[in-house]
Amino acid sequence: MLKDQIRERAILVGVRDKREDEYRFKAKLNELEGLVKAAGGDVVATLIQTRERPSSSIYIGKGKLEELKHLRSVLNPDLIVFDRELSPVQIRNLEEALEIKIVDRTLLILDIFSQRARSKEGILQVELARLQYKLPRLTGRGKEMSRLGGGIGTRGAGEQKLELDKRHIRRRIQEIKKQLEQVKDMRRLHRKRRERAGIKEISLVGYTNAGKSSLFNVLCRHFHMSKSEQVEADDRLFQTLDTTTRKIRLNDKNEVLITDTVGFIQDLPHHLVAAFRSTLEETVYADVLLHVIDISDPEYIDKIETVEGVLEDLGVDKSRIIPVYNKIDLVDDLSMKNGSAAYVSAKTGQGLNELALKIEMRL
Repeated sequence: MLKDQIRERAILVGVRDKREDEYRFKAKLNELEGLVKAAGGDVVATLIQTRERPSSSIYIGKGKLEELKHLRSVLNPDLIVFDRELSPVQIRNLEEALEIKIVDRTLLILDIFSQRARSKEGILQVELARLQYKLPRLTGRGKEMSRLGGGIGTRGAGEQKLELDKRHIRRRIQEIKKQLEQVKDMRRLHRKRRERAGIKEISLVGYTNAGKSSLFNVLCRHFHMSKSEQVEADDRLFQTLDTTTRKIRLNDKNEVLITDTVGFIQDLPHHLVAAFRSTLEETVYADVLLHVIDISDPEYIDKIETVEGVLEDLGVDKSRIIPVYNKIDLVDDLSMKNGSAAYVSAKTGQGLNELALKIEMRL
């Protein structure tokens, strides 16, 4: 097995606020484990502490740090993953105390994005977010970085520039911003051309792993001239990073553009929100937004709120949103149906014609 195929072993560390609901906290940790798996790792242990607030110097308490040292010596993991974004001081102190690679939630998500981005714009956006995250964490990191090696948390186009001084990195950040602005201008030009041609646009949005790409594929199989799948879809978090747009024909008259977009997640790192804002802004201009929701997920109501919060921040008109409850083949009771929503199964194709009718009515 090649080195880059070997799955890294990780210990998860979570701090639960005393006021936080335990069920919700466990759901967040389960999501963090899914992120580790998406990055190419396996969780070998989980350490949890309940506190009034995280320690400003080491995130967890001194007693828990000793417990973590013991776990590290017994299990010999490759890295330790923390459930929130750590400060530069916390990372430095934890690396010195534990002598192991420390990865926080933000760096973990950045690592996944670094692996998945394919388009020029996506790669630039990830590099920008990564450099902005790394910049305040560079002081005194040279020795640690050389000791900790590669793997999760050390991938991406931005990593090769970490050995450069801060001034050079700031210059690179400005270069990327200029390139992204040019891409944004080009997209704006294309959008005006589509508007003049009278072509309507549909965007799929939703929480990561809600089934957006699967629904995109099944719509393309039914309504795209090629009758084939257009994007890769599986159950990994953040499978889709780069937007994909295809033309479909809902009926004999209407040809529309449909776009698959990056999934949302609770507490998406602000570096990524800023970096991907230009991509997410495309949803603002869509004539119809399909908010894809995994109705089989016990946490789907919380995830609806997360997505709606991001869309509200972007200034999306609520009247253009159609809630699409996906994975109805996994649910027994649909008695509480909402008349304005669509209910589908991207797996079986159930409800697709009804969804197409709702889209046509909204257009």
